[in-house]
Amino acid sequence: MASSALPLNGHLVKIGTHSLALYTHGEEPSSSKEAVVLFVSGVASDALNWQAVVRLLAPLRSYTYDRSGYRNSESSPLAPSAENIALELSLLIEKAPIPNPLIIVGHSWAGVLIHELIALKGAGQIAGLVLVDANHETAPLVMDVNDPILWAVADGVDPYFAWGVEAERKLTQEEWDAFRAAQTTDKYKLIAQKEDEQYAPSFETLRKKELNKKQPLLGDKPVYVIRGTRSRDWNGLYKAGVEKGNGTEEERSYVRELIKAVDEKNGRLQKEFLKVSTKSELVSATESGHFVQMTQPDVVVGGVKWVLENLPTSS
Repeated sequence: MASSALPLNGHLVKIGTHSLALYTHGEEPSSSKEAVVLFVSGVASDALNWQAVVRLLAPLRSYTYDRSGYRNSESSPLAPSAENIALELSLLIEKAPIPNPLIIVGHSWAGVLIHELIALKGAGQIAGLVLVDANHETAPLVMDVNDPILWAVADGVDPYFAWGVEAERKLTQEEWDAFRAAQTTDKYKLIAQKEDEQYAPSFETLRKKELNKKQPLLGDKPVYVIRGTRSRDWNGLYKAGVEKGNGTEEERSYVRELIKAVDEKNGRLQKEFLKVSTKSELVSATESGHFVQMTQPDVVVGGVKWVLENLPTSS
């Protein structure tokens, strides 16, 4: 089973009410002033979606972790709201401890989670960010990734197959098997459902904090923004659904119009992240959908290297 034993690079960190699994990769930093990388996953995702990026980043010190309820981490008494996840992440960093400046690499919902962490603790320990097709707080006002008609047309489709992730992944077979196996467990299904329930409300909760009025949140710390090509994912879902005979012609036409508009909408959302710092960069992962870290991990690695190159020399 995926959660039967911790790997050699993993250990449990007690954060008060329960323990989280933290995984250490790469070489020991030369000092506590040297920046290290911390990966934050999207909704319904454990640490395993970062395997290819971690492998390519070696020997740089990086950390992945399983949020409460996933794989080797214990369940939390708290609901997995974005605010609570940010609180538990802050406790993990404190108790591990990880004293180094952090280059936080976040995918999808991590865009919200990282902003909740900043709202909670400030940006003092953050050295820079790499945002991987991340969710902006205004995203649901612009596009609906859970559009019921889109998913009605895609009913019964394996998303990872339809998105092209399975065919285009840069994970090894062993890494991919571990990633998929973890998602078949009852433990995973339980926490994934709980997070899915917290996903939609988290955006309004964050917007009410009005962090946008405090920009640039990171001052001149480097922020690298990666835009995935969402139309690749949605077109894959559409084609696989149509092959199954799903959807009326009206529903199919509606989804085709969604697909035409999604990249422009997502592009506008990703540009909003450039406001987080006066030193920011936006790139497009043209050969990936949403899961850039699994299909173009080199793009994410390039983002980490860009942040490292743009850190203040005094740090």
